[in-house]
Amino acid sequence: MSATFANSLRARRGVITIGETTSGAVVRFRVEVPSVWDVVRVDASATDSVRTAKVYALNALVPDALFPDEFSVKLDGAEIFDESTSLANAGVVDGSTLLVAHRRRRPVR
Repeated sequence: MSATFANSLRARRGVITIGETTSGAVVRFRVEVPSVWDVVRVDASATDSVRTAKVYALNALVPDALFPDEFSVKLDGAEIFDESTSLANAGVVDGSTLLVAHRRRRPVR
């Protein structure tokens, strides 16, 4: 399955671009927030941090989220504890999906 196809599945229209993607390697991936059942596509430099991608995605999907630290980031089911690491060092490649979820369980409404 190609990264372009994987990134287009169930995602909002448009792409969030982080930083200067013209210089260096560009990573195209998805960020999913299961509590709002929505996905955004992201184009970022491989040197951008995981936290930057999380903040941009939260601004698009959960605009009322005041504290990004209340959310964890997972890649392939494993939490990324050091969010200051670059996307490349965290293992994000074209077609990856980052899962951004609340750290604590929330009541069903």
